[in-house]
Parts: sequence; C-alpha cells; structure tokens
Amino acid sequence: MNEIIKNKLMLLPDQPGCYLMKDRQGTIIYVGKAKVLKNRVRSYFTGSHDGKTLRLVNEIEDLEYIVTSSNMEALILEMNLIKKYDPKYNVMLKDDKSYPFIKLTAERHPRLITTRKVKKDKGKYFGPYPNVHAANETKKLLDRIYPLRKCSTLPDRVCLYYHLGQCLAPCVKEVSELEYKKMVDEITRFLNGGYKEIKKELTEKMTAAAEELDFEKAKEFRDRIAHIEATMEKQKMTSTDFTDRDVFGFAVDKGWMCVQVFFVRQGKLIERDVSMFPIYNEPEEEMLTFLGQFYLKTNHFKPKEILIPDEVDSGMAEELLGVKTVKPQRGQKKDLVKLACKNANIALQEKFSLIEKDEDRTINAVENLGNQLGIYTPHRIEAFDNSNIQGTDPVSAMVVFIDGKPEKREYRKYKIKSVQGPDDYESMREVVRRRYSRVLKENLPLPDLIIIDGGKGHVEAVRDILENELGLDIPISGLVKDERHRTSQLLYGDPLEMIPLGRNSQEFYLLQRIQDEVHRFAITFHRQLRGKNAFQSVLDDISGIGEKRKKLLLKTFGSVKKMKEASIDEYRKIGIPEAIAEELKRKLQE
Repeated sequence: MNEIIKNKLMLLPDQPGCYLMKDRQGTIIYVGKAKVLKNRVRSYFTGSHDGKTLRLVNEIEDLEYIVTSSNMEALILEMNLIKKYDPKYNVMLKDDKSYPFIKLTAERHPRLITTRKVKKDKGKYFGPYPNVHAANETKKLLDRIYPLRKCSTLPDRVCLYYHLGQCLAPCVKEVSELEYKKMVDEITRFLNGGYKEIKKELTEKMTAAAEELDFEKAKEFRDRIAHIEATMEKQKMTSTDFTDRDVFGFAVDKGWMCVQVFFVRQGKLIERDVSMFPIYNEPEEEMLTFLGQFYLKTNHFKPKEILIPDEVDSGMAEELLGVKTVKPQRGQKKDLVKLACKNANIALQEKFSLIEKDEDRTINAVENLGNQLGIYTPHRIEAFDNSNIQGTDPVSAMVVFIDGKPEKREYRKYKIKSVQGPDDYESMREVVRRRYSRVLKENLPLPDLIIIDGGKGHVEAVRDILENELGLDIPISGLVKDERHRTSQLLYGDPLEMIPLGRNSQEFYLLQRIQDEVHRFAITFHRQLRGKNAFQSVLDDISGIGEKRKKLLLKTFGSVKKMKEASIDEYRKIGIPEAIAEELKRKLQE
C-alpha cells in the first residue's frame, strides 16, 4: 500500500457512496458501492483475501470516491460508472441481443411473422421468446393450423402454400373479414395460453369427422393435434397463472458468483441464462449490481414479475428496476427460486476446475513471468516480429496479450517504409518508433512488457529507440528460437542474459503462444501483401490496363506465365486492343 492510498483511507467518510480503484497508469479497474465508504474501502487493504480480490488489490495504486445521499443512489451511480468506464474487474455483460416476438399484422389480409422490433402499428405482439427456436417452432405450428397469408406482397396467382392448405389465397379469392377475425381470435387465444382448449376442440372435430367416415378430414385434425403436442407439450409447465416472470438464483464459492435466470413465459419455463464472474463485495450487494446491469445495460425484456432469493433486498431491486419484485416464502414460486439456486451451485462447482486450469495458463503464467523477470506483473504484453523474403515486401506485426490472452482488436500491421533491403534491426527500429510515438501522441495505454521475436541485436535496437529517442522505460525481452524454429530462450536485463524458465512451466507455454501468434500474424500479412504485389507489379505500369482488365486477364489465362505464352489474337478475342496487347507482351518478355 503506497502513501497516497494510506492518506486517502484516513479521510474516508462514514457515508454511502461509490469508489473507483485505479492502476499505476491511472486506468479505472474497478467500481464498487458501499453503505459505509470508510468500512468497505478499508476492508480491501486489511485482513486476508481470496485470490481474485488479492489480484485486484495488488494492482490498486490510487482510488477516488463519490459520496451519495443514500444506498439506492449509490447503486444507480455505480451502474452509470460501470457503463462509462467498463472496468476490467467488474461484472461484464456483453449480451445486447433482443428477443423475438410473434406478431399478427393489422393488414387487410393479416400475416403471422416473427420480429425483434415492437412498433405502434396496431399489430398484436406475443412474447418475447428468449428461446428463438421455440418462437420459430411455434410460428411453424400456427402456420400449419391457420391458413393466413404468407406472402409479404400479394402475387397474381396461387402459391405452394395454397396447395398445402396453409393459405386461403386472398391473391385470387375473396376471403371475408369474419373468417380472418375467427382465425386471429383463435391464434390470440392460443398464444395467450389457450392451446389446450384448441387442442380439445380439434380432438372433438377429429372424432366427428371419423364418425362421418371423412377420414381425410380426420387425418388433417389429427396432424394438427400432433403438431401442438410436439411443440407445446414438451415445454414444462411451471405455473398456472400464465404470468411472464424471471426467476433469479445465485451461488457463491471461492470468490466467484454464479447467477441463473429462468425465463418463464405464459406459465412455461422456456429458457435460462447463466452468468459466472469473480466478486469483490458482499453477495447480496453484487446481486443487486447484477440485476441492474442485466436489465439496464442490456436489452433484456422486463417481465411483469421478478422472483429473487431471500438474501437480496427486494425493495431496492423493485425501486431500481421498476418491476414487481418478490421473495417467495412457499409454494411453486419458492420451489422455482430454490431450483435456480441449486442449478447455480452445480454450475459453479462444475466450472471451478476449468476456471482454475485456464487461470493457470493465463493469469498465473503472467504473474510467474513477472516474478522471473523481477518486474511488475506484465498484464499487458506487446510482441513484435518482422517478415520478408530477401528484403522484398518487408512487413512487421504487433500482437497484444492482456492477462495472458490475445486481444485481437489491438493487433497492428506495419509496412516497412524507410528500410531498403533485408535489414531486420532497422525494420524493428522503424516499427517501434512508429508504434510508441503514436501511443504517446494519442495517450494510449503503455505495455508492461515488450517482447521481440529475435536476439540481442533486435532487443538493443528497440531499447535504443525507446530510451534515447522516446524517453520510455519499458521492460524489453527477446525470444530466441532453436534450429527447429521453436521457442528456446528468453533474454532479459542490461546487459542481456538468458532467463532460465522451466520447459514445462505455464510461463514458458505462454511465451510460446505469444511467439507463435506474432509470427503467424506477421507471415500472414506478408503473404497477403506479396500475393497482391506479385500480380500488380507486372501489370500496373502498362498503359490501358486497369483493375477490370487485370481481373479479366487473370480470369482468362490464370497466371502471368500463361499470359506471356498467349498470342496477340488471343488477347484481342477477350477485348484487349492490339496496341495494348503488344505493349503487354513486350513488358512480359522483359
């Protein structure tokens, strides 16, 4: 704990509010809220913590706090701050999808469609359906049962749906409004939970048709009943009041929380959502934060009722979300909450082994690498590699690993501009100069460690640029490969020396992944550029041959070699003028 934090801890008020934790680069890495700021923030720096909280605390170099008038105000402010700063240690909910509805259009000849947008167009909307497959299957079922119009615009003749008995063909026949109203009413009743009544009516009609020996009609009713059973009966009934509700349950263990959400629509449990994340606060506080993000940060549909476990403050949740929030004490609703909590606990236990294995490969490997080099934990690593063939089309590439995982959005490609011939050292100097001049100019995050795919000469070239030209003090290491082009040694220090890493250690495997990734990225870029230039360099200087004619030539002849062998007449046959064809032949002969 540094002096800045010590002094701020002494000044913390005993009031509700939000606190913002920062790393050594001033980046906000965690936002939290507290009923009493003094107690909550001090707790991070006293006593023992689990691995997740300890990792957060080790990165904290500064903190800020904002006092609020109430705990509810602190909760809402926390939501806004998380949305604004997107801190890496907070719960991250990236799901911004919207769920589909089934819609009955208000047209003269109504249609049944699925849509993700609800508009004020007098149409009838049913849903939403978190299970997209369930929405599509339900629509297919209704299409078979009710012969509404399927075409978006009326054709001038009947289509296949008419011959299948799934459309009344209003394109060529007059269909009465009464007939449409009857179908619309039945579909509305069906989607509002009355499918059992419709199934019963269809059964009676099937029996009557069979008694009248109209077996074809009876078979049609039988098939409709089968479709209903296949689509609807397989969905488990969870209540009899047909209320749309979301059921939340959670489990906590070893500093992690798992939240399970059951989506109940029209009395049926149709889908669930599972989220798992590390926590740094009390479980009931984290659950309130999760609820706010689940509905406010994403586009999840708000049902009429939300069920939550006893530990969560239902009053605050209801005030935050504006939805009736209940802590059931008995009966079917209580059983649903228990089931959600049980599922959360099972999921948490099943995932622990995978989480620990993944952390061993990433976070722990990064921490061990920092210890081996004697530097701060290199949470952000940037690696560089060059690629060229005897100096032609020289390129360089940079990859970024954050907490041991590739951050592909931050990868960068570079064409070498100032270097002539195969000079790896000067190429590396140019790229590093360009990269970190821009980082300083645009105030981008600096890496905790730079890795160069090369030996002593490459590292010294990069060190010269960073220290003497840009005034940056960033740890630099070199990765040397063996004769089989595999990661062999890690060079670090001043003067450079080999760092002994266990060949079976996770930090060595991490370096292998970084070296393989930057090499792959560089060589792929070089191949793309070389392939593009191989065709362009031959034809670009020939007057009269532009992009269209280049594509025509390549499509017709397949290669530059075959173009060289072609006659003037062959060029003329595909529309190349004789003068241009002669110039092309002359250039190719050269």
